Amino acid sequence: MLWTIIVVLFVLWILGFAIHIGGSLIHLLLVIAVILIVYNLVVGRARS
Repeated sequence: MLWTIIVVLFVLWILGFAIHIGGSLIHLLLVIAVILIVYNLVVGRARS
């Protein structure tokens, strides 16, 4: 599920560069997705 969201956000981010629509919102969502990935990696390894 998380990887699907990441891929969709990445594609939207690339399209935002190409077409220049909703640029700042897409960048914000991408940053949030990266923060969530890092958080999940840190918490997942701490529990193991």
